[in-house]
Amino acid sequence: MFSIDLTVKNTAFPISIERKTSEDAEAVYQLIVAAMQTGSPDIVELTSEGKTEKKVAVRASEISGVQLIQKDGAAGGGTGRPPGFFAIAAE
Repeated sequence: MFSIDLTVKNTAFPISIERKTSEDAEAVYQLIVAAMQTGSPDIVELTSEGKTEKKVAVRASEISGVQLIQKDGAAGGGTGRPPGFFAIAAE
């Protein structure tokens, strides 16, 4: 399974969707990068293959980053957390 994480301006947590194959994940990643570069389409609508009821629509101009991650047992270096854009330390 592959996870595509988006960071959105003024939002603390990333938006994540999942794809089953690397080809599908790469296609979604490229769609998002193209939307960030051109601003077209204005709204990027995404669905998740991991949770079929999960849908998200984001204005392309508000996306500040995108990350493609392969989810497997080695992800996160054994910490139980997937890699991300930032980490918040618990006090």
